[in-house]
Order: sequence, then C-alpha cells, then structure tokens
Amino acid sequence: MPDASERRAVLQAAREIYARHRWSRAFEALQRLDQQEALEAPDLEKLAWAAALVGQDDVLLPTLERLYHLYRDHGERLTAARHAFWHGFRLMGLGEVARGAAWIGRCRELVDEHGEECVEQGYLLLVPIRKRLASGDSESAAEMAARATAMGKRFSDPDLLALSRTLEGRAFLQLGRIEQAMALFDESMLAAASGEISPIVTGIVYCAVITCCQQVFALERAREWTEALTQWCEAQPELVTFQGSCQVHRSEILQLSGEWEKALAHAQRACCGDLAADRDAVADAHYMQGEIYRLRGELTEAEQAYLKSSQLGRDPHPGLAQLRAAQGRHRVAFQALKRLLGETTEPFARARLLSPLVEICLELDALAEAGAAATELDRIASDCESEALGAMSAHARGLWLLFQGDAQGALGPLRRAFYVWQRLGAPYPQARSQLALSRACRALGDSEGAHLCLEAARALFEKLGAAHDLAAIEGRSATKDAGQSLTTRELQVLRLVSTGKTNRMIAEELELSEKTIDRHVSNIFQKIDVNSRAAATAYAYEHALV
Repeated sequence: MPDASERRAVLQAAREIYARHRWSRAFEALQRLDQQEALEAPDLEKLAWAAALVGQDDVLLPTLERLYHLYRDHGERLTAARHAFWHGFRLMGLGEVARGAAWIGRCRELVDEHGEECVEQGYLLLVPIRKRLASGDSESAAEMAARATAMGKRFSDPDLLALSRTLEGRAFLQLGRIEQAMALFDESMLAAASGEISPIVTGIVYCAVITCCQQVFALERAREWTEALTQWCEAQPELVTFQGSCQVHRSEILQLSGEWEKALAHAQRACCGDLAADRDAVADAHYMQGEIYRLRGELTEAEQAYLKSSQLGRDPHPGLAQLRAAQGRHRVAFQALKRLLGETTEPFARARLLSPLVEICLELDALAEAGAAATELDRIASDCESEALGAMSAHARGLWLLFQGDAQGALGPLRRAFYVWQRLGAPYPQARSQLALSRACRALGDSEGAHLCLEAARALFEKLGAAHDLAAIEGRSATKDAGQSLTTRELQVLRLVSTGKTNRMIAEELELSEKTIDRHVSNIFQKIDVNSRAAATAYAYEHALV
C-alpha cells in the first residue's frame, strides 16, 4: 500500500492520463487505486466513464451504483439522479429492461423530490422518446424531444442538447421531414466533432446519426460523418466502445466507394478481439462481409456470412435474397422479399427491399409485380431529397421500361441513374447502369453505343473484382460451343430475350404459347449455362448471336 504522498502522485498521474483520453491506462490505474483505497466521488466518476469507454460494463455498472449512493447520502440528490439515469440507460442498452426501468424510476423519484425544474427532467424524457420512436409514435416523440432540447438550452447542457436533437431528428425522419432531420443531425454532429460534448455522448451521437444517414440514403453526409468518426476513434487508440460500429460504418462507405478489399478488412476487424463484445456491430459486420463476398462473386463465403449475421439477430435481407438471385433461385428470393414487404411499413426500409425486387420480378417475367414495385419506389424517392434513392428508382424504372420493350423510354432514367452514381463516386451501381444502357442501345440498333457502354461497364467490374458480373458479361461459365448447340427456334427466342422482351411478348410475336416459350428459355439457360435473362443477353452479345 503506497503512502499518502505516493498515492497523491499516482492519482494525479491517472488524472492526467484520463485527460489525454488514454482510456485503457486510465481505467487500469484508477481501478487499481480504487481497489487499494476507495476513490472519492470525482475520481470515481472518471473510473466509471473510463470503464464505459473500454467496454467494461462489469465495472461501469457497480461504479455508477456507488456514485448514486455516495451523492444521495451526501444530500446531492440531482447528481445522484444523474448517475441513476445513466445506470438505467446502460442497462436498457444491454437488454436488461426491468432493472433499467427500476434505476430510471430511482432517478425520477429524486427529481420529483427536488420539486423544481431541472436538467435531469430533460434526461428522463429520453427514455419515453426512444420508446415512442420504436413504436412509430413519431409525432409524440418529436414533441417530447423538442421539450428535452428546450431544457438542454435552458440549463446549458451540451450532452442533453446533442442527444435530444438526435432523437428529434429521428422522429422527423419517421415523419418524412428529411430536411429538418438533417439540420438537427448536423447540429448534433458539429457539437460532437468540435469536442463540445462528453466522450460517451459523442460516440452515441456519431453512431446514431451515421446509421440514420445510411438508412435514408443520405450517402454524402454518411461519408462525411463517418470520416469524422474515424478520426475521432483514431485519436483515441485505447477506445474500445464505438470502435466496432466505426469499423462497420467505415466498411459501408468503402464498399460504396468500390474499395472492397479495405471494406472487407474493416468488417472483419469489427468481429475480432475486444470489439467482438458489441453483438449488434458484429452482426452488422458479418452482413457487410456477406455483401462484399456476394459482389465479388464468392457466393459460398457470402452465404456463410449472411448466416452468421442471422444467427446474431440481424435480418440478412435484402442481401441474402440478392444472393439467391445470383444462384439462380429467383423464386426463393421473390418470396423472401414479398414476405418482408408485408411486414415493413417504414418507406426507406421498403425502398431497400423494392429495388432488388424489381430486378428479381423481371427475371421471373413477373412484369406486373415489377411495375408495381418500381412505381412504389418512384413514389418514395419523390417524397425525399436523396440523390441515391432517386438513382435507385431511376435504374429500376429504366429496367422495367426495357423489359416492356420501350428501350427509348428506358434511356432517360438509366442515364440519370448513371450520372448520379458517377457523381457520388459509387462505381458498382454506375457499372450496372452502363450495362443496362448497353442493352437499351443494342435494342435500338445502336451497336457502337452498346459496345462503348458494355466496355465501360466491363472495365469497372474488372477494377472492382466483380467476378459474378464479369462472368455474366463474358459468358465465362458457358461452354465454348453452346451457341452452336442452340436450335434455330432457341436462337430466335434468345435474340428476342436480348431485346428485353418478356416471355409473354415473345409468345405473342412468334404466335406460340407462353408455356412453350418458358420451355425454350429454360433450355437456353441450361445449354449456355446461365441463370438469368441478363446473363443470357450478355452471352448472346458476347458470342455475336444477335
């Protein structure tokens, strides 16, 4: 046991380490000192928050409880109430709802005993706001969040201000008031980036806002704030909490930007070591790995990653449905997406499902279903100001027009989608738009334009390592003489498929039954070893069959 002077020196050193945000070392030093002799309240608070930032809930929770009793016994009831709030808030985050509610109740009891307006009343509003957001009671959540924000302003509490503005922004998103939501998010994020709020609240705000930006396809903001979060995390190398989420957000941005190898590395890092304690982040990380493997054509690895994500409680769709489509199991993919749409009401969540559904329906020749999905996607896109969502909608609409036989009408929306993805620096959807433009140009007799678009798409797919898309373009999986083995009728059907015509349209043109055309298309797929109309079309162009 060190003497008093030695202890003061060690304690001062621990405080300085804490001030430099060396969280692991501060935690270890303060915990050791506390084990030797109980820390006084101000230093015990440092131990609690250091524990929170290195993911040591087994130390954080009992330390917050000690602080609650210390302050309450000394008559500092509002300070005790604040620690009771954070104790309950963290327990709820860990899924211990009953215990969490009991601690929130202790906070409320002390606040009620105080009898005067105080900032802790604003913190108490955060819990019912979150409940109302979860239940979809957006109007009530927005009203309560505005009250909490007003209290944060009145009592000059930057942490409460940042938290309440973030929740108010989430409520506005649910109400479709995107511009107002983004303005509130920007205010919260500015406070976080400027170091105006505590480290624990900074991490909460960063992760919440970036997640919201991703959900509503505000990709440029998501990219900007993810970079800020990355810099914040890198400036604190001993930080554990929030690092898993940071790795996932970083992976999402890198995947969009076409840096798939780096994106995969970040997603894998979120599943390792101390970061693996964040179950939600690990589930998201496995989903991201599934997405990258799927895009690279590594379908077995993608399947395993989606399965791990599902086992951790995350819905693996729409990625898993897109994987099934890549495996040629379009009917399975269709049924999964239709089930999810039946359970989903939030517009942006529906948009995430509708976009792949359009393409899967087209592959199944379900034109009416594809048209309905494209129309709903158009409607959602028109109600918000997201360029990315607008590009998704335009691409889906262009594909539907192309399959309807209106190649001229498809050119406009497909070009709009291409230009947006190009401007956003998203090479994979950009390449897919160019591939669709190639098909439209070919259907209109513009062979040179079709070739230029096809080669541009090919170059991007090669650079990305999108093996599955390259195989579809080049027909690598097809046998060399497959085209020669097709019958005259099958060649005729393949040429019509390549113009974007549906089986029903082909049947009418050739004066055959639709069932007969279905059989021809099935035989064609088997002979040239493809599993989609897009791949059959690419094969036909590549082998000069059209």
